[in-house]
This record gives sequence, C-alpha cells and structure tokens, in this order.
Amino acid sequence: RVRPAGTAMGSLGRCLARSLPWGQPGLSPPGPRCYGSVPAVLQEQTLVVAKPDAVQRRLLGDIIQRFERRGFKLVAMKLLQVDRRLVEQHYEQLRLKPFYPALVAYMTSGPVVAMVWEGYNVVRCSRAMVGDSSAVGTIRGDLSVHITRNVVHASDSVETAQREIGFWFQQDELVAWDSRDRDNIYGL
Repeated sequence: RVRPAGTAMGSLGRCLARSLPWGQPGLSPPGPRCYGSVPAVLQEQTLVVAKPDAVQRRLLGDIIQRFERRGFKLVAMKLLQVDRRLVEQHYEQLRLKPFYPALVAYMTSGPVVAMVWEGYNVVRCSRAMVGDSSAVGTIRGDLSVHITRNVVHASDSVETAQREIGFWFQQDELVAWDSRDRDNIYGL
C-alpha cells in the first residue's frame, strides 16, 4: 500500500504517490496524475537568458543540461548581442533601482543566449533551479561568482514569461515539436 498523499509531502511527492498503484494492482487514487494527465493548456513556457558572463565563461552546456535533465523541452534558442533598447524593455520594472545603469551595461557587454523552455510547471521549477547566488545546488549558487554576475535570468511568473518571450522571440521562432521521451518523463 502506498502512503496517502498528505500535507507532509510536497506537490511532487503527492503527484508521485497518485501515480503509484494503490490497493489492487493497476488502481490509483482518484485525482489527476502528475504531468502525463495534465491538460496541454497547463504546459507552460518560460524565458531563460544565459547572461554575458555565462557565455564568456562557457557555461551554456551546464545550464542547458540542467533544464534537459529536469525533463523540460527546448522550443527556441538564439545567440545574440543584445541592444540597449531590448534590455531596457526587458528590465523596465527595475528602471528606478540604483543598480539599473550597471545592469544595462552588463547585459549589453557581450553576447547572451536566449532560450524558451516548455513543460509542466516550468516557470516555478526554473526559478527554483536558478536560485540565488548563495544557494548551493542551484545554477546561480553553483556557477556565479558574484551577485552582479549571476549567470542567468528566468521569468518569475507565467504572465511575465509570456511578455518576456514576446520581447526576445517572434512567434515563428518557437518550434512546436513532440518529445520522444515524453512517456519516460511524464509517465504517460
């Protein structure tokens, strides 16, 4: 018998518990299973930008690998030298912060890699994976050397992700494709 999903478990634990047999073989408790039975409308997209320090330090492979290992699907990616206008548009909400001029200078100092990742709960999971510069086990905690050179940006909400993706990509640059390993990742 599988332990019932309770408040002591996180959401992933509850999802995994729901997907395992309960009582008789082949039966699961009522309710949606994690990932596989989630309607397509709940598949999210998020923007991740590897900043100039990540490109200069050749950290792209490690960053991409973390998202792939998590089971997220890459649907767009491009290397570009970002112009001031795009950076100002992207970071508009930070315009009044004292670090804003340095942020704009940093983001325009070298090439960046903009990516769109897709998957269930990808926005929240990406933010947790990115973490902050002092959190060991996160992208920033493991790879950044200073808070002002924090390697990567990730959208902080589904709404923000949609807006930011529109800044960085044209709709026809997003590639819709079926992942062959979906069954292994989402348990379909």
